Amino acid sequence: MKTEIPDKVTRVTPGIKLRTALLLDEHGRIRSTREPQSQPGPLFTLIRSASSCAWAVRADVPAALGAELDRLAGEEPPFRNPQDAPLHADTYLSLVGGEIVSGPGFTFPDEIARPADVTRVDSLQLLERNFRGWTAGEILERSPILAVIDGGYPVSVCFCARSSETAAEAGVETAAALRGRGFAPRVTAAWAAAIRASGRIPLYSTSWSNAASRAVARKLGLAQYASTWSLVGDLRP
Repeated sequence: MKTEIPDKVTRVTPGIKLRTALLLDEHGRIRSTREPQSQPGPLFTLIRSASSCAWAVRADVPAALGAELDRLAGEEPPFRNPQDAPLHADTYLSLVGGEIVSGPGFTFPDEIARPADVTRVDSLQLLERNFRGWTAGEILERSPILAVIDGGYPVSVCFCARSSETAAEAGVETAAALRGRGFAPRVTAAWAAAIRASGRIPLYSTSWSNAASRAVARKLGLAQYASTWSLVGDLRP
């Protein structure tokens, strides 16, 4: 991993995003995602900013192949256009295969206005009306969970999709019938304020193809600081 220079505005580096999204072993290899129901994680991920890069290889990738991926990633320049593919994108794909997943990462403004009509949720029962599939364990693991309430039940929620001791990334859900009413930006702002009050850095990530999620970032005035490019899937036999 390259030596990183924190962005003067956001004070966030690609390495912070990497270690917030993924659990790494003592060798810097990916053990799993940092989610309540953790997954193996990408085969390879590269996170670039305008000043530095960070990357990691999954722990089950053979050592020689991992070393080659490290060598190539060490040659990657910071981005000029965040949507541009990495310098060695075709080579990474030929070495390990998988599906390309990419998207921007954002940070929040220094001043976050927390809406007054957003409530913290700590009950699974409240979520079951509009957000089925949650488990009791997630209430603690994804806390703080902030919600816009309508009719006594949450209709839009923002929670910790992934988190570490340093930072947390937002996960946002809005009941299908109530989308497009501006709930997502409100609840996300409240979540970000709560994360910052806890002493951690609130982060927001999405994919290039998710227009609705990128619209939330624009409405909140978020600053893009990173671009993530990953190869996900099973290791080739």
